[in-house]
Amino acid sequence: MKTIIADDHAVVREGLKQLLSTVDQLTVSGEAADGEAVHRLLNEGAADLLILDLGMPGVSGFQFIANLKAEWPELRVLVLTANVEPRSVRAAFSAGAKGYLTKSGDPSELIAAVDAVRKGNLYVAEEVRFAVDQHDGSNETPEPTAAITSPITLTRRERQILGMIPHGATSRDIANRLGISPLTARKHRENLMRKLDLHSGAELTAYAIRLGLSAG
Repeated sequence: MKTIIADDHAVVREGLKQLLSTVDQLTVSGEAADGEAVHRLLNEGAADLLILDLGMPGVSGFQFIANLKAEWPELRVLVLTANVEPRSVRAAFSAGAKGYLTKSGDPSELIAAVDAVRKGNLYVAEEVRFAVDQHDGSNETPEPTAAITSPITLTRRERQILGMIPHGATSRDIANRLGISPLTARKHRENLMRKLDLHSGAELTAYAIRLGLSAG
């Protein structure tokens, strides 16, 4: 199984390589320190598994996973991160990840995760497994349809604003449409970008279009 290790810390990549050297029929075919390098490696040759740190430069959060899966559907993504937020765990799987490991977890979990993913199963680190178990509970309140399509759950107001973005709506346009002040509209937009881990208006527009949200 050809594997790419993507983390912006060389010492982490070296540690992962040593751990993976004990796995049969697995070859580390490349290393990446940013999102651009991940794309370059995937374009240069096929890979079966990507071990991905979401905190790297050039990685636009969970959207990065969704984009990779759209271009390389057979690629299996195993997230390795310091983020233990339950919402992030669910968002990663919604975006297409096959596994979620925490950097504070036991090193042996990496081997278990690789084995599970290789067999076509999902793997959730012990430290954050409760996030998935809770989400699967019958007491969960169903989310609106539009929120389900987004890896990150959005409020009604956020979905309203996101739906106007592809139409070129400015903060003033949004304010007039929703009956709020331009300052409040701008704050909503900034909070939305921060929540989705997007860094420009273009990224926000692309995200909205991908979800198929419309104004109204």
